Parts: sequence; structure tokens; C-alpha cells
Amino acid sequence: MAELSLLDEKPAWSVSELSTALKGTIEKAFGDVRVRGELGRVTKAASGHMYFDLKDASALINGVWFKGAQRKVPEMAEGLEVIVSGRLSTYPARSNYQLIVTSVEPAGIGALLKLIEERKKKLAAEGLFDDAKKRALPYLPRTIGIITSPTGAVIHDMLHRLRERFLPHVLFWPVQVQGETAAAQVIAAVKGFNSLEAGGPVPRPDLLIIARGGGSVEDLMPFNDEALVRAVAASAIPTISAIGHETDWTLIDLAADMRAPTPTGAAEFAVPVKADLLATVMDLHQRLELAPVRLIREYRNRLAEIRAPRNLLEALAQRLDDRAMRLGRGLSSWLQARHLQLTRLHLRSPLEMLARRRDRLQLLDQRLTKEAALRSIEPQRQKLLRLTEKLEVLSYRNTLKRGFAVVKDEAGHAITLAAQAQGSMQVEFADGSIAIKKV
Repeated sequence: MAELSLLDEKPAWSVSELSTALKGTIEKAFGDVRVRGELGRVTKAASGHMYFDLKDASALINGVWFKGAQRKVPEMAEGLEVIVSGRLSTYPARSNYQLIVTSVEPAGIGALLKLIEERKKKLAAEGLFDDAKKRALPYLPRTIGIITSPTGAVIHDMLHRLRERFLPHVLFWPVQVQGETAAAQVIAAVKGFNSLEAGGPVPRPDLLIIARGGGSVEDLMPFNDEALVRAVAASAIPTISAIGHETDWTLIDLAADMRAPTPTGAAEFAVPVKADLLATVMDLHQRLELAPVRLIREYRNRLAEIRAPRNLLEALAQRLDDRAMRLGRGLSSWLQARHLQLTRLHLRSPLEMLARRRDRLQLLDQRLTKEAALRSIEPQRQKLLRLTEKLEVLSYRNTLKRGFAVVKDEAGHAITLAAQAQGSMQVEFADGSIAIKKV
């Protein structure tokens, strides 16, 4: 009972006092920390502050990244592994401990590459990268829209290369090419150029170039943004993507109509070489000047032929002689062929021909009569043969050959009963007869 009274005498803390004490204790004990984990839920408030969960296999901690501390914002997507720097604190209103974030960096390039690959598969399945959707670039665009950073060497190198080749009218839309707002600014530029009306006060570009210099995978992540890829694929104006160095690849490279290895390479693709174009024009101009001269020379030669009747008549006379000689040789050959046919014909008098036809007719008549008779006799002959064969089979002589004999009386009648046997008799075998006498 004494101990209970002592506890009752301790002062009671208010909730706010206890929460404040805990907050101070945690912040003093841990200070600045770096935590590695996987991003869970990510929410960006209208104020610009960012709230997210950082988790691993068995625990989760809340993080808050205030707008004022957001200087270099990487890709913040659920499932991405990151390293968060900040200080550990509490949020008394909910009795939560949390990280007050000062910076976020990807935990490794592998995590970013995995995110890019998954996004690439998704957009490819929708057909955004199909080659059939790629459009040919205009040969000599009058106006080119360039979307890139206003600082750095990229814009100056591109303008210098365009000036060396064939400088068109250039519209420049400055954007951030790195950081949290970069993708949104590039999207606004692409849509802004597409919204310009043809023939309006601001000329509508015939070609768009999206460019930036080289950088790490993290630096180039804005150009892997899904919304930006869709904006580039939907652009009604042909686009060239020129992001980073030749070995750098982003998703807008696959959505653009052409991918250039470098920003200066994009300028080379955009317009032809001025010297080559001038040489082509000069060649065409020279051919145009020489064409009338050649035409006049040709007509002058024809006119000279017309003005020289003798030359014209000589040519016609030679052609006529050639045709006449060919006609004569052809007629002679035709007559010889016909004469040979008449020689081989051996014509005879009509009476002789009639007699030959009559003899042939009689021969045919005889053959026809004989053949008709044979055709009428043939069935009867076949019937006779069948009867003869049958008679031969049923003949008693064939029976004699099998060992039988026929007994006849003196008159030659066959004796079939013993009572008929009287006096002399003849026994006929297959090979002859013998005389016997009844005893």
C-alpha cells in the first residue's frame, strides 16, 4: 500500500508533453540516418510534399519529403529500391515515427533498369513502338522545333551544325532535362508545338527534335516517363529523339520517328548538307540551260535535211530500189514454189480419175459385202462349234475309250439285254471290232 501511495504522488504527463518528449528523445538518439528499402505507397500532395512507405520483408516505416527539400528527385515508383537520407522523428498527431527525408537515390542501376524494362514491355504491347507507325522525315523542313535545356552546349552545337548544313527557321522551347519536373515540361513542349495552327502567326514546325546531353541512367529517367512516351508517340509532327550519347537509350527513342545517336547527329538528320544541295541545284540549272541548246541543234539538223531536197530524194530513191529488189526476189521464189507443187500434182483426165474411183468403189463394195456375210455367219458358226464340242463329249466312242464295249447283233443293232444275244455277234471296242458266237 505504501508503494501505491508513492506512485500516486508522481506528476501526470499530458499527451502532448509525452509526445514531445518522445520526439526529442528519438531525434537526439538517432540524428541523421540513411535507410535502404523498397518504395511502397507513394503520394504527392497538392502542396508538393511527398509521402511514401519504405519497407523490407518484415518492417515498414513512413517517410515524408517536404517540397523545400526536393532538389534532385529520382523516379519514385512503387517497388523501386532506394536509399533514403534524413532524420528520424515522430508525428505526434498519429503517434507514428517517420523519416524526415532530405534526399532519395536509387539503390542501384539494376532497379531502374528493371523498371524501364517492365515499362517498355507494357508500351510495346500497346503498339506504341511499331515500325509501321514511323513516318518519313521531311526532306527540307522550313521550320524545326527544338526541345532542350536553355543552358549547356547542346542547343549551341545543334544551331551551329544546322547553320553549317542548311539553317531553317528554328523555334526553341526551353525545358528542364533533368529532375522531377523535366518530363512534364517536355510533354508540355511537345503538345504546345502540336497545338500551333498551320499558317498562324507562329509557324507550325515541320519537325521536332527532343535533345539533351549524356548522363547516368538516373539523369535520363525523365525520358523514360510513360506519359512522355505516349505524348511523343501521339505527336502529329514527325519527331527525332536525341537523348544522351550513342550508347544511351531511352523509351522515347523507341516512340520517336527516328533516333539520333547525339544531338548534333539529329541536326544532321534533320536537314541536308547545304553544299550538296547547292551542287545538285547547280547541276540541274546547268542541265536546264543546255537542254534548249540541244533541242535547237536537233531541230536545226532536221531542218537542214528538209532544205536539201536532193538528199531527201536520194534516200527515198534508195529505199524504193531496195523494196523493188526484195519484191522481185520474193515473187520469183513464190513462182518457183508454185511450179514445183504443180509438177508434183500429176494431173490425169477426168475419165481416168472416174475409172479409178469406180474400181475403188467396187473393191470397197466387195469388202463390205464379204464382211457383212461373215458377220451374219459368225454367230451360227460359233453355235455349231459349241454343239460339236458337246456331241463329242456325249459320243459313245469316248465311253469306249474309257474301257467299255458295244455288243451288236448280225444286223448291227446294239444288244442291251442278255436275252437278245442269239447266234453270231459283233463286239466293238475303241480300236476295232471282233466276232463272237453264243454257245
